[in-house]
Amino acid sequence: MAEMPGVGAKAPDFQLERDGGGRAGLADFKGRKLVLYFYPKDDTSGCTQEAIEFSQLTKDFAKAGAVVVGVSPDAAARHDRFKAKHDLSVALLSDESKAMLEAYGVWKEKSMYGRKYMGVERTTFLIDGEGIVRQVWNKVKVAGHAKAALEAVKALQ
Repeated sequence: MAEMPGVGAKAPDFQLERDGGGRAGLADFKGRKLVLYFYPKDDTSGCTQEAIEFSQLTKDFAKAGAVVVGVSPDAAARHDRFKAKHDLSVALLSDESKAMLEAYGVWKEKSMYGRKYMGVERTTFLIDGEGIVRQVWNKVKVAGHAKAALEAVKALQ
């Protein structure tokens, strides 16, 4: 497993299938700030709340020169259903191979009720227009996180 990139590090490149068809990669966001958030699974309570909160602030992120993108190991078709069901406006990328999740250091061993398993640790990266990591939020608590990310985007020159 790769080490999580820290502040000041070059963000790992990626090229993934996205909701609605097509692909997206780090180069597609050059010149814009990127809020890249990793979440475990579509249509679970915390992940749904997080996606809704980010979607509600999409226009504010755009005004601040940023785009918000969510990544999970779910298939792109599942992302399409998730977006339609909850009227989400954030882009969602599919990493079924988990290569990007591993490159960003968010694919980790987790434990629930004494059972160990591999899964996504909810993490957000703020990446500048040159592809440099400017802020990292580990083990994100969903409530209020989108607003905190927006404030960090606005503070980034």
